[in-house]
Amino acid sequence: MSDKQQQSIWHASEISETLQNLEATSNGLTDKEATARLVRYGPNALPAGVGKSVFQRLLAQIDNLLIYVLIGAAVVSALLGHIIDASVILAVVVLNAVIGFIQEGRAEQALEAIRKMISQKASVLRQGQRVTLNASEVVPGDVLLLEAGDRIAADVRLIKSRNLRVDEAILTGESVPVGKSTDVVASNAPLGDRTPMAYSGTLITSGLGTGVVVATGARSELGRISALLGKVEQLETPLIRQMNEFARFLTIVILGLSTVTLAFAVLVRNYTLSEAFMMMVGMAVAAIPEGLPAVMTITLAIGVERMAARNAIIRRLPAVETLGSVSTICSDKTGTFTRNEMTVAKVVMADNIFNVGGTGYEPKGDFSIKDQKIDPAKEVGLLRLTRTGLLCNGASLRQDENQTWIIDGDPMEGALVTLGLKAGYDQQNLAKQFVRVDEIPFDARYRYMATLHHSPDQTAFACIKGAPESILEMCAFQAEASGQAPINKVFWLNAIDELARKGHRVLSIASQSLPEGKNELEFEDIEQGLTLEGIVGLIDPPRPEAITAVAECQASGIAVKMITGDHAATASAIAAKLGIIAPDKVATGQDLEGLDQATLCKTIATISVFARASPELKLRLVEAMQSDGAVIAMTGDGVNDAPALKRADVGVAMGINGTDVAQEASDMVLIDDNFASIVAATREGRTVYDNLTKVIGWTLPTSGGETLIIVAAVLFGLTLPVTPVQILWINMVTVVGLGLVLAFEPPEPDIMRRPPRDANAPLLTGFLVWRIIFVSVLFATGAFSMFAWAETHGASHELARTIVVNAIVVMEVFYLFSVRYMRTTSLTWRGMLGTPAVLLGVGSIVFLQLAFTYLPFMQILFQTQPVSITDGLVIIGAGLALFIILEIEKLIRRRVFSQDWLGRNLP
Repeated sequence: MSDKQQQSIWHASEISETLQNLEATSNGLTDKEATARLVRYGPNALPAGVGKSVFQRLLAQIDNLLIYVLIGAAVVSALLGHIIDASVILAVVVLNAVIGFIQEGRAEQALEAIRKMISQKASVLRQGQRVTLNASEVVPGDVLLLEAGDRIAADVRLIKSRNLRVDEAILTGESVPVGKSTDVVASNAPLGDRTPMAYSGTLITSGLGTGVVVATGARSELGRISALLGKVEQLETPLIRQMNEFARFLTIVILGLSTVTLAFAVLVRNYTLSEAFMMMVGMAVAAIPEGLPAVMTITLAIGVERMAARNAIIRRLPAVETLGSVSTICSDKTGTFTRNEMTVAKVVMADNIFNVGGTGYEPKGDFSIKDQKIDPAKEVGLLRLTRTGLLCNGASLRQDENQTWIIDGDPMEGALVTLGLKAGYDQQNLAKQFVRVDEIPFDARYRYMATLHHSPDQTAFACIKGAPESILEMCAFQAEASGQAPINKVFWLNAIDELARKGHRVLSIASQSLPEGKNELEFEDIEQGLTLEGIVGLIDPPRPEAITAVAECQASGIAVKMITGDHAATASAIAAKLGIIAPDKVATGQDLEGLDQATLCKTIATISVFARASPELKLRLVEAMQSDGAVIAMTGDGVNDAPALKRADVGVAMGINGTDVAQEASDMVLIDDNFASIVAATREGRTVYDNLTKVIGWTLPTSGGETLIIVAAVLFGLTLPVTPVQILWINMVTVVGLGLVLAFEPPEPDIMRRPPRDANAPLLTGFLVWRIIFVSVLFATGAFSMFAWAETHGASHELARTIVVNAIVVMEVFYLFSVRYMRTTSLTWRGMLGTPAVLLGVGSIVFLQLAFTYLPFMQILFQTQPVSITDGLVIIGAGLALFIILEIEKLIRRRVFSQDWLGRNLP
């Protein structure tokens, strides 16, 4: 494309100037010139890009320090001769790799979805003749023929437009089709206001037109978003970031401690190198929580299942946990906060203002005046207005297979159909009674629609609806209860302004009596002398459950912001009803697009609603909020939302009205397109994180206790109370049998009354480190005490170690009861009753320990001996003593420091 063409602002250029810059004519290109341009500009297709090879994608899945720790655990287990356990650990590595491999290609899938939106065929003029060709062959300078139902193949500057309306929701978020014209607009007009332009990938809902192609493929608006999506860097989730930091820390600690212990054992305690090495291996087995990643994966998977029940489908596993740390939810307006169903909410007449109840297209709802319900059948003027709206209409209403009311046709016309049915009319009967003889279709040039009807007595009349400013100029009278009266334009202009300020889209409805027997409707018949019957205010109302969900977010410390492509007045009105902002706290794309990033960050801090937002601005807003430390959940349904969805910490796409592009770029898809489902998913996310914290808070102290036993034995020259193979048994049966049950814990009562957790807070907080040390010391003390007690009572080393192994397992069971409730002590006694998962886990552990203690082949394998009933009671007593000590510590922390056992402040 030439420099001159690249610098052109097509929507601000006259048709003649556009054709001149493109070196084209209104009759289209010659075949020779089209072929040359195809070579010069390339096919009208989005670039595929270079993806990673299968091998590269697979290799990337194990390039993680925690995975290295897991592989190390597998090697250690194999060195100890436990091939089955090594295989299980390696299976976890393979499972994680497979999940990551599947998710790796999401960006490529998103780009592919955009490419599929390009129309497959296109009709163009070549040398004045209509030709149908593959969309990929369209070139700049081609004249594209546009008809209702077509998906536009390239960006065009309109040359002709007749009643042309285009659904641009995928690019702008606009909830209704946009009327198009050939008139130039301001050079700084936002995308949604560029009426002389039609863009690639958008859908023509009605009318005809022709346009000269100004951009194809990667140079189109759709291509620009595709390129933007490809450049967006996806952030690590807080969980992955924290697990990486934790893995590095854990690796350093384990290797360092193992090396020091090995050196001490050889140099100070005179162990042989072989003995010391095996002891070090045993310590590593104890220290590495090899089951933790598997349990964490299962915990996240359980969260996925719970969220699916809440109408939220998780596409990326770590996003489950990320939802728990979300501090800001940025949501599109149309279809998420609202129903994406236009509804007439106000009817303004010369002598009355009617409020209209009901939501969506369902033809149920009351009429009222100042909160007093009225019978529409007794309001002659209201009946006349709703009849006119039904007759001057091209939409129809029906129920689908799910008994949901849907419209066929323009949403605003559908809202008028619903209004008429609420007033008691039957659309089909009305059409038969007042037969439509002729019509003037809507056109963006004059911005109204008119129909000619004959009544049963053959009198003729016209019904007109359209833009208020257009209709008002054509009216000489207004309808009143007493009949016609001269029009009061000041009253109507004020009423129109009032509705617009409240975010309503306004239509005027008028009528005109015509000579009997008239069969053709001409412009001069209706250009003056009309009677204005009234105006209607239409709005896409907020979902009632969204209002409740916003309030719940605010109570839990989550900020809610609206980012929409719609008009500022509409966005402001809906935001005020939702309780997001005061009506004046709105910024538009034009207000913000010229700001640098630092100024943008400062400006948006106090703003909650952003209107007429372009894809680039949506992306910049997300990045600006993230730079200030916020964890962002971003919702969207259109192509224009995809870059911001991908960049957000949690991208949330719509399942009903969402494009493939948005869904592929997202982490989560809402089945019901409902904002309330995001809040429900956030609750589940917080529950998942709580449960992950419980898993970690249970796993690390128990692993630490086992490690401390070996370290203490080496340091003080004591007999090992457990062998390395017995430690592996403890890890194998308890990490899954006990740790996993914490994944099924229900949410704690105050979960949505807490502020969002700090996403940058490490997994190992100072208080959790204290907990690990405290519990590890208790476990080690308990193990050595039980070993000493057994030997004092004449037990052999084998029997004493059997008692110690059972004591450690029982202490881990009682520690599980303590961990179940983090925020309180009074409920932990109930913790011993347990959920079904807890009871099943504890029951399985009891069964396995009985097998470990009494089955002959297990006695040979693990060098165990049977335990007496008296010894068993002492073992249970050790567990109960641990539980009581931990509850006292928790009570002191709550009473003295007002903190839970993780060091978090309590209310």
